[in-house]
Amino acid sequence: MKPVITSTNPYRVHPAEMGTQSFGDLRVRATNARLEPITQATVKITAPDDPNTIIDQLTTNESGFTDTISLPAPSEDYSMEPSTVQPYAIYNIDITAPNYRSVTVNGAELFPNVTSLQNATLIPQPEPAEGVLYVIPPHTLFGDFPPKIPEAEIKPVAETGEIVLQQVVVPEFVIVHDGPPSDSSATNYYVRYRDYIKNVASSEIYATWPENTIYANVLAILSFTMNRVFTEWYRSQGHNFTITSSTAYDHKWVNGRNIYDNISFIVDSVFTNYLSRPNVKQPILTQYCDGNQMQCPGWMTQWGSKSLGDQGYSTIDILRHFYGNSIYINTATEVSGVPASWPGSNLTIGSRGEPVRTIQEQLNAIAKSYPAIPTVSVDGVFGQRTEEAVRAFQSIFDLPANGIVDFPTWYKISFIYVAVTRIAQL
Repeated sequence: MKPVITSTNPYRVHPAEMGTQSFGDLRVRATNARLEPITQATVKITAPDDPNTIIDQLTTNESGFTDTISLPAPSEDYSMEPSTVQPYAIYNIDITAPNYRSVTVNGAELFPNVTSLQNATLIPQPEPAEGVLYVIPPHTLFGDFPPKIPEAEIKPVAETGEIVLQQVVVPEFVIVHDGPPSDSSATNYYVRYRDYIKNVASSEIYATWPENTIYANVLAILSFTMNRVFTEWYRSQGHNFTITSSTAYDHKWVNGRNIYDNISFIVDSVFTNYLSRPNVKQPILTQYCDGNQMQCPGWMTQWGSKSLGDQGYSTIDILRHFYGNSIYINTATEVSGVPASWPGSNLTIGSRGEPVRTIQEQLNAIAKSYPAIPTVSVDGVFGQRTEEAVRAFQSIFDLPANGIVDFPTWYKISFIYVAVTRIAQL
């Protein structure tokens, strides 16, 4: 149900106006650094131009999530073509919990007909301390950002000796330098790989765009990033980071920003993929530009990919339109930081064997932190109880709650398991 407007709150419309007002959804999650939920955290939503008026106040549940609420947003039409009208609403979000430093996000972006996910990592602090503030700049497609500096899509090996990695491996973390490479004062952040890709995609394209367009852009972002990882591009130049947040050199990454549920799901579905050319071992450095403020022949344009998506082009056809017919989608066979790789087929009612046992063990470990997930017998048999646990997990972590352990569900379970059990160095 859409929010009912009161006469004292300008962000709530009268019932007569609801037929013309667009809405976007917002859900907030509060966790610690191990992704354990923080319950009973207070979340206040305000508007930048009226910070003293609370639009809504929420409380996190046993899984660290608030209810999903609907808030006014501009018409979707504004995000369908380049516009001087800001195509998203912005809200400020304040998250507080006893014995933790508060987190404030100023400028969270809300698109219509899309669920925005705001994750907040709270730092334990027994004594009162200054809160953490994130200020989200304008979206890359709406703001004024420097264009990318052209580079070769395949990096030479001879200049730096030899490529360290012998095969393409999906990293557990990337180190993001929050500025251009030459800025030695910029902060380096350790970011989980998938979280990094979700952040970049949410910063670089609009979540309202066609699904195939989003897939194409996510794959380009993945391949570009994997090229930086595989070639150790910045480390070979004496730097101590994987990639930067500068649009001139890499992608736009914004510390603390919100992401979108559809983009999150797409990333979870294809995060092991990258783009290849025949007889080339490296992931392709798939550069792109917006296609409106800047033109870039031979690269994908973001607005151009949106137009092709509108015309019904498939993901691979969108990519080949810009990068040529020789490009194809490849898959990394190794994923760092996971106890076991995807078994290659879905697990569902009746499945048996070690992969089922692995999932059961991991779900039981996760359930210690997320009690909404029922515990199961670790017997290697995928029965009704295991299906219920999978459904509960999927509902919590924004996956289709079908009770089937498919590719995205397998790796999301593994991801959360590693975090809450401290297998990974966080």
